[in-house]
Amino acid sequence: MAEKNATLTSKHAAYLGLDVGKFAHWAYAVDLDGEVLLSRRVANSEGELDALLAELPADTLVVVDQRRNIGALAIKRARAAGRPVAYLPGSAEHELAKSFPGIAKTDERDAQVIARAALGMPQTLRPVPAEDPALDGARIMSAQVAQVQKDRTACANALHSRLLESCPAFEAACEMTEPWCAGMLAELGGPWNMLDAGRKRFCAASRKHRATREQRDRLWNSICGERPSEQAVAAEMRYVKHFAGRIVADNEAESELEDAIAESLSDNADFKNLQTIPGIGPRTAMQLVVSIDISEFGSHDKLASYCGLAPSTQQSGTSTNYDRGHRGGNKPLKNLLIFSCNSLTRSKGYYGEYLRKCRARGMKYKCALKATARKRMKVIYAVMRDGVPYSA
Repeated sequence: MAEKNATLTSKHAAYLGLDVGKFAHWAYAVDLDGEVLLSRRVANSEGELDALLAELPADTLVVVDQRRNIGALAIKRARAAGRPVAYLPGSAEHELAKSFPGIAKTDERDAQVIARAALGMPQTLRPVPAEDPALDGARIMSAQVAQVQKDRTACANALHSRLLESCPAFEAACEMTEPWCAGMLAELGGPWNMLDAGRKRFCAASRKHRATREQRDRLWNSICGERPSEQAVAAEMRYVKHFAGRIVADNEAESELEDAIAESLSDNADFKNLQTIPGIGPRTAMQLVVSIDISEFGSHDKLASYCGLAPSTQQSGTSTNYDRGHRGGNKPLKNLLIFSCNSLTRSKGYYGEYLRKCRARGMKYKCALKATARKRMKVIYAVMRDGVPYSA
C-alpha cells in the first residue's frame, strides 16, 4: 500500500487528466510547473490514446475519473505504454470543481480539475489495483448477480401488486422470492387458478417445490373472498406464471453465479481468510473481495465509513459537535455485513456476546446488528490488510 501511495504522491514530469466518455475523452495535460501541454478531445480508441500518450513525457501520471467501464481502455493503454495510473472519483472531482473560477460544466473544465488536482493535491487520488484475471471475472459475475437480484425484486413487486387486487389474504401468505412459492406460482398460477386445479394437484406441486406442510396449508387456507370474473382469472394465470417463472429463473441463475464466483476465487487468499471470521460465509466474503481494494483504506474507520457502518462527525467550533448515522456508503455491502450478524445471535464467541450486551443495554435489534457489524469491521480490515486468517 505504501508503494502505491508513493507513486501517487511523488513528483512526475507531467499530469494527464482524462474526463472519460463513451465515445471520446477530453485530455488536459500540465507539466510540473503547471504549464498546459495540451487540451483536446480524444476518441476512445486504442490508436488515438496511444498517439496521445506518445506526445507526453515518459513519466506522465495518467488520471481518470472512472477506472471501470468507459475508463478501462484508457487505463489499459496507459499501462501498456508504461505510464503510472490513478483515478479521482467523480464525486471528489465535482467538489473540487467548485473551487475553480466559473460555473460552467464542460468536459474540458472537468479534465482540467483532474489534472490540476493530481498536480497540487495528490492526496485526493486513488490507486488503480493491478489486474487480476480471477478477480476481474468474479467482479463481472458479481455485477450480473446484482442485475439478477434487481430483476427478481421487480418481478416480485409486480406479483404483489396483482395479487393484492385479486386476493389480499393470499398475497400476505406468499413469499414471492422463495423457491417453493415462486415454483408453485409458476406452475399453477394465482390463487383462483390453484383453487381450480384442486387440492390434490396443489399438494403435489407443494411437494415438488419442497414447501413445508405449514407453508402449504397457510397458502391454501388463504384463498378466500370474492372471485374475480373468469376473464380476469384467465389473464391472471398468464400474468402470475410469467413473473413467477422469471423469479424461478433468477433464483437458479443467482445460485449458479455464486458457485462460479466461489470457484474463480478458490485460490484467493482474502476469500479464504475472511471465512474464518465468525458470521462471514462464502457470500459475504465474496462480496468483500470483489468490492474492496484494501490498499485504498488507511484504517478500519475509513473502511467502515465506505461501507456505511460508521457515523459521520459534525463539528464546527463550539456550536456543532455531534455524530449522526451515515446513510451513504456501499449499501449492498452494508446490508450484507449487517444481515450476516444474524448468525451470531446464539454464538458463544466474542461477537455473539457483544450482540447480546447491546440488546441488554436496550438497543433495538437492528441497531445491535449494525453495532456488531461495525465492531467486526476491525477484524475484517486486519485480515485483508495482513493477509492472515482470523484468530480469536
